[in-house]
Amino acid sequence: MIKKNVLLTLLSPLVLAGAMLSGIASFNTTAHGNEPLPKSNPMFVGMESDAADAINSFHKALRSGDKKTARAFLADDIVIFEGKGVERSADEYANHHMLSDMKYLAVINSKKLEHQVFVKNDMAYSFSRSKTTGTYKDKTVDYISLETMTLVKTDQGWKATHIHWSR
Repeated sequence: MIKKNVLLTLLSPLVLAGAMLSGIASFNTTAHGNEPLPKSNPMFVGMESDAADAINSFHKALRSGDKKTARAFLADDIVIFEGKGVERSADEYANHHMLSDMKYLAVINSKKLEHQVFVKNDMAYSFSRSKTTGTYKDKTVDYISLETMTLVKTDQGWKATHIHWSR
């Protein structure tokens, strides 16, 4: 037979968890009143921001081979992660990997599945997912690519301080 205080010790975490869940549900109901909760989060957020415009211009410059515009978007001390590699400045990227990225992006297709940009004062961050398909150097490509960026607002406009590309 289980002693009463042992039983209470065993049940206490369950009672506490139930009370917490009840409190959370109550908060949601109170905080939102009769407002229906959204069925899903929007996949595209912040697209009207200047930061999003800058990011889209950067992508367009890469696809079209416009090295000058693409380089202008990057802070001098940017850090770029791609695959297992790291480039630690805009000049390093512009004189090395950017050219191969431009050749690749010129011949493949990329469709944004999600893009969210959040701006707080002179800082912004962005994350996106894209479906990438096509043929490059006689190889078929078909994958989901991911991109995360941090940006700062400067006198010359928004500049990327960090980019992380992966798939």
